[in-house]
Amino acid sequence: MDLFDYMKEKNMEKEAPLASRMRPERLDEVVGQEHIIGKGKLLYRAIMADKLSSLILYGPPGTGKTTLAHVIANTTSAEFVQLNATASGKKDMEDAIRAAQERRGMYGRKTILFIDEIHRFNKGQQDYLLPYVEDGTVILIGATTENPYFEVNSALISRSVVFELKPLSTENIRELLNRAVTDPVKGMGSYHAVLEPEACEFLADIAGGDAREALNAIELGILTTEPSPEDGKIHIDLETASQCIQKRVVRYDKAGDQHYDTISAFIKSMRGSDPDAAVYYLAKMLYAGEDVKFIARRIMICASEDVGNADPMAMVVAASAAQEVERVGMPESQLILAQAAIYVAGAPKSNACTEAVFEAMESVRKKQTTVPVHLQDAHYKSHEQLGHGIGYKYAHDYPNHYVEQQYLPDEIKDAVFYHPTGNGYEEKIRQYFEKIGREKNLK
Repeated sequence: MDLFDYMKEKNMEKEAPLASRMRPERLDEVVGQEHIIGKGKLLYRAIMADKLSSLILYGPPGTGKTTLAHVIANTTSAEFVQLNATASGKKDMEDAIRAAQERRGMYGRKTILFIDEIHRFNKGQQDYLLPYVEDGTVILIGATTENPYFEVNSALISRSVVFELKPLSTENIRELLNRAVTDPVKGMGSYHAVLEPEACEFLADIAGGDAREALNAIELGILTTEPSPEDGKIHIDLETASQCIQKRVVRYDKAGDQHYDTISAFIKSMRGSDPDAAVYYLAKMLYAGEDVKFIARRIMICASEDVGNADPMAMVVAASAAQEVERVGMPESQLILAQAAIYVAGAPKSNACTEAVFEAMESVRKKQTTVPVHLQDAHYKSHEQLGHGIGYKYAHDYPNHYVEQQYLPDEIKDAVFYHPTGNGYEEKIRQYFEKIGREKNLK
């Protein structure tokens, strides 16, 4: 590298976005992901000892996958080579592998090959890496926002350790924002900006675990806000923060309970069969930037916990909505979530299944039981010789495809957990039980 290349690189670093400049260089500077890089954790020990094996980093955008790779680059004694699957092809991989082979043969030096967005490589491109990962020519670090068990070849997965990175917590992003505002070298410290606590809390919350989004917003705010005439400092207040992240503020109370209060009201409105209230609280959460996947999960839970078998289709609708919002994204997801929430709110209600499983769990906790002999597996000759399965009555051999026999263990043979209500489809379940003579399930 000559002087001109050096100056060009330094200028690019200086002019890079804040999120890029703020990337930590050492492991102790990394914020969040304590479950995999906390002191004493496997990945932490491997990085510190420079004893990495091939690994896949999996997680949503802005959670630190590339950051962690750069920390490894600054820590390892191996040569670090980076490719991005969106811009690289097989020739780039061939060049990287050829250089790694030369490095290994001539100097005995290892090569870490970091491939960002590895799921973008097709099967053939991923297969190309297999023998070189297998024989240690390269130590592969792949980063992906997609589930690697679906998007990365199983052969590569089997040769790697998969680490899942979680969305950063509000506390993590708050720490990063304050560090970015005050750091005079890599951050915005030279601007003498003041990030108001309410604005910091809003950005940390609305970013949804994505550090890059929060840092981009604070950089935009500082660069576009005039200093105050009173003290000459740039003040980033709540209004400025909301403009920079392109989200209007739905105010949260100072204790931070509004998030929990709103989701609680949403669930209780669906449970209470009030579609108007349900869709209002849904709109409030969407307006505030709540994660659509989180909302979809709550609808699914309500469909099972509060609707249950009174309308089994509620779970189907809720599960379909959860899948669809992941594929579609906003703003269309608001239509999908509204349909699911209104369906669940308008469905007949029953918590009989919920009570049944809770009572059954309590019974399991209190008493040890044994499966009745006639229900035990008899597929193997040795099992048949032990008497397993003898005396079992096959239901389809009897009228109405039902025969009375004991299914519960002897220790709790008279227990009753499920009591179907008369609501919705559960009325049909009650009628079926009456028909076959299972009156004990009917209150």
